Amino acid sequence: MNKSDEDGNLPMPKTSNRKNGKNATKTRSEKSKMTSTELAQKIMIQQGDLTEMETDAIVNAANNDLLLGGGVAGAIRRKGGDEIQRECHEIGSIPIGFAAITTGGNLKAKHVIHAASMQLGRNTTAEALRHSTEHALRIAAERGLKTIAFPAVGTGVAGFPMKDCAEIMLQEALRHLERGSSLEKIYFVLFDEGATEIFKDAFRVTRASPTLAAASSKS
Repeated sequence: MNKSDEDGNLPMPKTSNRKNGKNATKTRSEKSKMTSTELAQKIMIQQGDLTEMETDAIVNAANNDLLLGGGVAGAIRRKGGDEIQRECHEIGSIPIGFAAITTGGNLKAKHVIHAASMQLGRNTTAEALRHSTEHALRIAAERGLKTIAFPAVGTGVAGFPMKDCAEIMLQEALRHLERGSSLEKIYFVLFDEGATEIFKDAFRVTRASPTLAAASSKS
């Protein structure tokens, strides 16, 4: 089993709750609770070229066979070089809804995380998009990465609606940050102005979601 398939959580060392007569530790909820403003500062939505991002990782909208064909994957292969595809071949096929990490090759990003939201030639589903986004974020955190950049996964040849994609991916990004993560910035890099505005609108709605706010307050 890959390390990325495991939870990766380690038991916390025992510490005293008192120091110099005062409570020396915060409760879990105090540590993990993040304000709307703090979340907004960690999530960036912008129009641009994903393959030019100087982040610790960029995310490939991948098929589960990890074959870099057209769209985002093709652009990554052209700029990043064949080393990325060679590492994908070494990994082989992964389950739909999972993700895998490789070198960034000649890209400015150090790594590519391949989020497999579909089979080759098939459409993306909401469940596969949600799970592959979550797994990509988890892999990044397990590696201690600080920055990651996503495209609108599944909205190209896989045919997933842009608005639904934005809602799902932003929900997963918020949930990931609320649980605590090494990630300091999560970028969503969109190809055109229309997609960028859809993501910005979805972010405004998602941040105000009472479901997410309740989950944050209980963490």
